[in-house]
Amino acid sequence: MKPLIILLVTFIIALFAIKFIKKAYDFALSARIAMAIMLVFTAIGHFIFTKGMSMMIPACIPFKEQFVHLTGIFEVLLAISLLIPKLKVISGWTLIIFLLFMLPVNIYASMNHVNYQKGTFDGYGITYLWFRIPLQILFIIWTYMITIRF
Repeated sequence: MKPLIILLVTFIIALFAIKFIKKAYDFALSARIAMAIMLVFTAIGHFIFTKGMSMMIPACIPFKEQFVHLTGIFEVLLAISLLIPKLKVISGWTLIIFLLFMLPVNIYASMNHVNYQKGTFDGYGITYLWFRIPLQILFIIWTYMITIRF
């Protein structure tokens, strides 16, 4: 829920800040700024909640903590690249693929009741997916619309 709130609030702030500076609305740029800030926010979680996020990864994947840190760094790099006009299309496709790859991790974590913030197995479980899957779809559509379509 927090990433969604950050995405929407920063979109509105960016929209009006750009309107104030440029004297015109720029929805695509405002949306890319919002997505970039949301990605940095979620990336920070990779370093704060490393243990819990490591629990979200299936046992067959080695070096879980390093993988969590790497994906956090990757999210920051994607955030930066979304704001570089020449990189926005490739960044958009990369982010969409990344979001698609993260969906199975979220499904696995939900099935195992992982609470990534506490690093325990007392999370919401499958019911979390009723929110997470539509949220992931929203992020994918948002990314497509702001980087590839416009």
